[in-house]
Amino acid sequence: MIRREFLAGLMAIAAATQARAQNLPVTPLAPAGDSVPFSAAMVRNRAMALAAADYVARPQVPEAWRNLSYDDFAHIWFADRNALWNHTDASLRLDTFPAGLFVPRAVEINVVEAGMSRVLPFNLGVFDTTNNFPQMPVDDTMGYSGFRLRAELEKPKIFTEFMVMQGASYFRAIGTGQNYGLSSRGLAIDTAEPTGEEFPDFIAFWIERPGPENASFVVHALLDSPSTAGAYRFSVTPGPTLRMEVEAELFPRTDMSHVGIAPLTSMFFFDSTNRNRFDDFRPAVHDSDGLLMWNGAGEILWRALANPTALQISTFNDTNPKGFGLMQRARHFDDYADMVARYEKRPSLWVEPMEGWGEGAVSLIEIPTDMEINDNIVAYWRPKNVWAAGSAHKISYRLQWGVEPDLGVTLAQVTNTRMGKAFKHGLVATVDFSPTDLLPAELSALKAVFSSSAGTMLGEPVVQINPDTGGPRLAFSFDPGDATVIEFRAQLSLENGPYSEVWLYRWTA
Repeated sequence: MIRREFLAGLMAIAAATQARAQNLPVTPLAPAGDSVPFSAAMVRNRAMALAAADYVARPQVPEAWRNLSYDDFAHIWFADRNALWNHTDASLRLDTFPAGLFVPRAVEINVVEAGMSRVLPFNLGVFDTTNNFPQMPVDDTMGYSGFRLRAELEKPKIFTEFMVMQGASYFRAIGTGQNYGLSSRGLAIDTAEPTGEEFPDFIAFWIERPGPENASFVVHALLDSPSTAGAYRFSVTPGPTLRMEVEAELFPRTDMSHVGIAPLTSMFFFDSTNRNRFDDFRPAVHDSDGLLMWNGAGEILWRALANPTALQISTFNDTNPKGFGLMQRARHFDDYADMVARYEKRPSLWVEPMEGWGEGAVSLIEIPTDMEINDNIVAYWRPKNVWAAGSAHKISYRLQWGVEPDLGVTLAQVTNTRMGKAFKHGLVATVDFSPTDLLPAELSALKAVFSSSAGTMLGEPVVQINPDTGGPRLAFSFDPGDATVIEFRAQLSLENGPYSEVWLYRWTA
């Protein structure tokens, strides 16, 4: 999917073209129409009513808007002087995007103030355009494709963007000072199934007006798709680590055997494991470099990501996981050497269940790609049991967008994985781990607990100290033989317990 670059492009255009001239017309975003009482129960009741009826797709916006190109959208942007709650004491500002191109259906946006809700009608006047933007039709089907939120995060009176909700049920956020990277969704359905994936939509939002001192913001959303409807509540607290609490209740229309809870979508193009496949001046290109899991048994596992040559699906069975997420551990400019994309500033995203999720699996989907504009990594929790038509399912979890979460453990982390041809025969792999206070003075006290599913090991794994990092490096050589897939698992261990998290890697021919 190239929605990731589309959203990033819109935001970059908006930032670069904010109106700075004087005497420009002000057309503020403003709710209109009748006020109606609002509560979370109202969103839930609306979701239940949708689920009790046949699915009906919303109308598309006028064809002229759908036919606009990516370059056309460079000529229209939201004027931040028109933001919702501008020149008020509210601690939040809201901007909108026009529908069209990748988002052919408009969403309903409502504003909640003092317990009453009013709709935010479409107004072309809130946008600035260049002279190259064509005259466009506006009828009852035209509307906004989503919105972004801004708050005073770094400087007083300067409202900085921290979150966007736009397209299907996608949303993305950043810690203060970071750049947009991976995204999340309300729900995934039938991901990577041969019959095709279903993409639910957030079809309506309700944004609560905060007071002048509020540091957290509340957004409600209504989800709809052929298979299910649902009600969501997001409590969002921006900062160096942006924190969200997500509460949802889903009402399936049909039996759902493949549900993805807290789905994460990212991009992995190449790093030191597959660098030989790409002619590029940069040493690595990715929004995320690994899947981190803390399973119900207390193990912490790191699965290095791959850009395979064929679709691959990995399943990590578990009961009541403590958390999982897609991490961006490489945090130095020289890890990427890209002065435009600045991949070292992309957020990690950690999912923490707020109740027991029971039996299921963390699923990882890795899709081949030959372009970095394509999102090709998906991770989510898949419940073991079928969600039956007519049932109801409550889920809640926390999301942390920013640097990697502190899990309160002292295990050494995987800092890099490299792989390539050995000097004489076979392949060689190296796995670097961080130094910790538990690193023994005598390296012989550090043992490698190692396994592989196929191939022939060429000698024993070797543990050495990396002179640059001060941490241990595990190195091993292997001959894959006729194997097309090899699953590797390794952990550094001390006499009284583990030294490191578990390293997992899937090698493919």
